Parts: sequence; C-alpha cells; structure tokens
Amino acid sequence: MLARAQTVAFDGIEARIVEAQCVLTPGLPAFHIVGLPDKAVSESRERVRAALASLSIALPPKRITVNLSPADLPKEGSHFDLPIALALLAALEVVPAEELARTVSLGELSLDGALVPVVGALPSAMAAATEGLALICPRACGAEAAWVGDADVFAPATLLEAIRHLSGQTPLGRAQPGEVRAAASLRDLADVKGQERAKRALEIAAAGRHHVFMVGSPGSGKSMLAARLPGILPPLSPAEALETSMIHSLAGLLDEGGISRQRPFREPHHTASVAAIVGGGRGAKPGEISLAHNGVLFMDEFPEFPRTVLETLRQPIETGEVVVARANAHTRYPCRFLLVAAANPCRCGYMAEPARACARVPVCGTEYLGRISGPLMDRFDLRVEVPPVAYRDLDLPQSGEGSEPVAQRVAQARARQDRRFSAHDSLRVNADAEGAVLEEIATPDTEGRALLAQIAERFGLSARGYHRILRVARTIADLDGSDALRLPHIAEAVSFRLSFGPDSGG
Repeated sequence: MLARAQTVAFDGIEARIVEAQCVLTPGLPAFHIVGLPDKAVSESRERVRAALASLSIALPPKRITVNLSPADLPKEGSHFDLPIALALLAALEVVPAEELARTVSLGELSLDGALVPVVGALPSAMAAATEGLALICPRACGAEAAWVGDADVFAPATLLEAIRHLSGQTPLGRAQPGEVRAAASLRDLADVKGQERAKRALEIAAAGRHHVFMVGSPGSGKSMLAARLPGILPPLSPAEALETSMIHSLAGLLDEGGISRQRPFREPHHTASVAAIVGGGRGAKPGEISLAHNGVLFMDEFPEFPRTVLETLRQPIETGEVVVARANAHTRYPCRFLLVAAANPCRCGYMAEPARACARVPVCGTEYLGRISGPLMDRFDLRVEVPPVAYRDLDLPQSGEGSEPVAQRVAQARARQDRRFSAHDSLRVNADAEGAVLEEIATPDTEGRALLAQIAERFGLSARGYHRILRVARTIADLDGSDALRLPHIAEAVSFRLSFGPDSGG
C-alpha cells in the first residue's frame, strides 16, 4: 500500500508542495529516504523511529521506502520529520489516508514524540491555502501560521495529538493568530541638535524611499540620524506586513507568532560577508537586504565593507529583488529597502578639521571614498554632509521639529503616491517610477527643465542620475502638496545630488 502525506520545500519565500510517499515491501528490514534529501532529512528516519517507539509503535520487519516527490527538488530542513512519520503511519493504517491527503504538515520530532518548532510556518500556510488544504504544524508555530486566514491551521504539541486529530479521536481547535506586536519606542528627531539639512534629507528619503549617503566626521550624528528614520516612516500596510513576515519566518525571527506593523531596521556590521548581506550559506537563507524588505538597511562605515559586498548591492537596489545562485538552484528573495549609508570623510575622519587631520589630507579622503565605485555611488539619490556639532550647542534646548510632524508629512506624501500608482501593481513609491510613468508624473516646468539641462551639461549627469533627480523632485513636490514640478523642487533635488561636487560617484 502506497501512503501519501503533503508537506513543503522552500524556494525563497515560496513554499512548494512536496509529497512524502511511503511504501512497505517485503525484504530485509531497512528504512530509506530518497528524493534529494539533505543531511537533516536523511537523519529523520532515526528521529521518526524513536518517536514511534515512544508511542509503543514498532516498525514492521519490512523494507520501508520514503520518497519525497518531486525527486529532483532539493529537500532541506528538519520539518520533514512529521510528514514522513504521518506517511509511515498511514501505510501502517494507524491514521486514515483520506484525511491525510487533505492536510499539509511540517514539524521536527524530538525523540519522545514532541513537536519542535521549525521555520517557515507562515509561507507554508500560504501554500496550503492556495491548494485548499489544512495545515498541521507544531504548537509553537500555530500562532504564526494562523495569520493566513484562508487556511485551517491545527497546532498539536506532540505526534500523539496529531494522530488523534487525524483519526478523529480528539479533534483540535483552529490555531489563533498571534498578537500584533506594539511598536517599539522610537527615537525622536528632536533629540538631534542641529543637522537640519540631514533631517530634511531623511524626510525626503522616507517619503519616496530614496537612498541616502551621509558623510561626516566621527561623532557628528550620522548613526543617531539613521536610528531615527523608522520613527518617520509610515507603518507597514497589511499586505506589506505579511510579505515582510514571510521572510522573517524563514529566518526564524518571528517571536511567538507575533507580527509587527513597524518597518524593519537592519544595521549589519562592516565585517559581514556577501552571504550575510545578500543571502546564501546553508540553505540559501535570506540576507540582510531581504530582512530589510519594506524597511531600512543602515550600513555604517560604508567604505569599510569589502568591495565584493558593496558591488553585490548594485543590482538589488535597481530591481528590488536578489537571486541567490547555487549549482542546483536559484533562490529569489524580494528586497525593496531604503539604503542609508554613512561614512567618514577619510580614514582618520578629520579631513575637514585642519588641527586634527592627518598629513595625507586631501589624498586620504579621495582614496577612502574612492573605495565606493562610481556606479554604486550613482544609485544614491540624496547625498548630504553631516558637519560636527560644537560641544557648546549640545547644552542648548531641543531645536527643530520632532518626528511626529515630519511623519505626518511623510504619510501625506505616501498617500499621494498610493493614489498615483493605484493602477500599477509593481509601483509603490516615486523611487520605483521609470520610463513612461516617470515622464508622466515628473515633467518639470520650463524653468526647471532649463536648470536640469544646465546641470546635465556642466556636471555630466548620467541617464540614471537625471532620472533620479526627477524622482526626488517629484517626492519634494509631494511633500509640498504640489501636483506640478517647479523650479524650487528641481533645485533642491539637484542640491542633494551634487552635495559632494560633480556627479562622478565619490
């Protein structure tokens, strides 16, 4: 008798349905798992054997073969334990095969039969809902998977509970979604003394998801400014929260099934590897750029990152997705993030302060920022210098606006963009606009066009640089509540583009 149990294998954030087929045949007692299993899956037979023994279920003296179909799809992870055990129990006629055929299952088995939580419950529930199937997962994963309201999610604590549920002896109730986690206490822009131009750059960046590059001496407030960016960003929409949580589910970052409406803020250290930033490693897991999807990626000490890491950012910044290529598979992850990069002006950091600068000024500054290639620097819409703040000013009262009024303006600008791009599924903010759409929404007036022509001719703007100025100007106009793109909007966008001189990438 051939018994079948449904489970999933992960391809990026997509969960693909996999069938665990089990058959018992005469021959020498053996237990084989085939279908491109990795080491963790191959070891499932010992966990399954011990878990069944804890329930006083002895394996028959036959040849047991479990095939994970499709056989050419790599299978990775310990979540195959539960479906393998259920398929074997169906072959032994312990659980009804017809009920098992209507269920997707995943979970790791401990040796005493308890179900251990695994990653990926949320995308698994999405896959089950698409196929019209129920989901059985460990109890610790139930609150996470239950966010997909279209799927019946059952969360037993042990293998015995799963057996009793499937056989109808003790049906389980549906799992309930976890709590929407309260937003953490966000830092306020008013805490930053001075730096009004940098604050303005962050406001524009938040409104249109434009990438920002900040340069300033150590202690000038670059990290402090970046840490306050989440406080002016609008909360995630329900669709964005679910999309972001699917990535965090695969990375095991969801705490007790709770989903947050706060946008993610990731700040990797400059010693991070390529796999840590863009994804990869064992199982081709999502990297920092994907974990920052729909949020902020802050990269401090930007020139200190390895050159190979920096160059891998170029394509994801443009396309909004990254493909982790391996010999046997290509895994695709979304990564629409707002990149905030910060750097010292040179290695010593004090190029602008003659009393403290080293003897190699200004050559050291050119060499230091020269680590950032021109094509990568070309992708930063906003470039701003962050000058040091005099210690006398630190005792002054808070100056400038706090985060709340800035966040209100950002929300209003985002609302204008939502209405503008409502007919375009792939466009969300001004930074996404290109081609005919950009020409339609960002046509400058006569004076603005003349200024752009002068700037392009004098500073040799690339086509990308020209279009990025138009996108930033469109965002500035949205913050201003203007439908027209006027000269002041163009001029401000140009001023941020050329903060470091000619548009040559550093």
